[in-house]
Amino acid sequence: MSDGIRRRDVLTGAALALVGGAAARAGVIKGQLPWRPDEASPPPRVEPGPWQFFTAEERPTIEALADRIIPSDPQTPGGKDAGCVVFLDRQLAGAYGSAEGLYERGPFIQGVEQQGPQSSKTPAQTYRAALRALDQYTLNGRGGATPGGKRFAELAAQDQDEVLRGLEKGTVQLTGVDARQFFVTLVKDIQEGFFADPIYGGNRDMCAWKMIGFPGARYDYRDWVGRHNERFPLPPVSIGGRAEWTPKEG
Repeated sequence: MSDGIRRRDVLTGAALALVGGAAARAGVIKGQLPWRPDEASPPPRVEPGPWQFFTAEERPTIEALADRIIPSDPQTPGGKDAGCVVFLDRQLAGAYGSAEGLYERGPFIQGVEQQGPQSSKTPAQTYRAALRALDQYTLNGRGGATPGGKRFAELAAQDQDEVLRGLEKGTVQLTGVDARQFFVTLVKDIQEGFFADPIYGGNRDMCAWKMIGFPGARYDYRDWVGRHNERFPLPPVSIGGRAEWTPKEG
């Protein structure tokens, strides 16, 4: 550079300006965390309480679906006990269910897979119609080897799996619903409930994070980023912290 200005001086000056000049320096945190819990306005925690979307008739069906998509094993609960249905209930009762912020006007045509759902129905409307149609399908005796007259939740596990395979392949048709698209959406939503932060109602007791060794919202775990095939030794942390970190009153 001309006029005696060196490139290094320009870059150094810019860096100091970005971090606040020479006064910017690293500090040592001792005795307390450098923030207060909840001061960053985290999302509202899903609290136990009445169902907000699913009806008493729909709940056995969606709970059975959740348990077939994520079956339990000796170490980890299945979809129902992991809270996936609670997660989905609150999502469908909220912005996701009403397709808030999405374009909802026609024309409605069948798009390619990469374009996602092109339905005129909101997710809430789709679930309501699909769960009703699924029970009607099995009540009519089209749920595998089991005779008619049973809802999906009453079928044997192997027959439930057969129905799900049919939905996935497109061989099972549901009245008024794109059955294959519903299956894709259902699997995605149940998976999200299983792995999402527990603050949203699923991943109860952080069971999914414990299963895969995910540290969650821990402040810093850089020392472990490059340590492959080693299990992280500390318990996971939710956006809302851990229960034992909350001071007990009285």
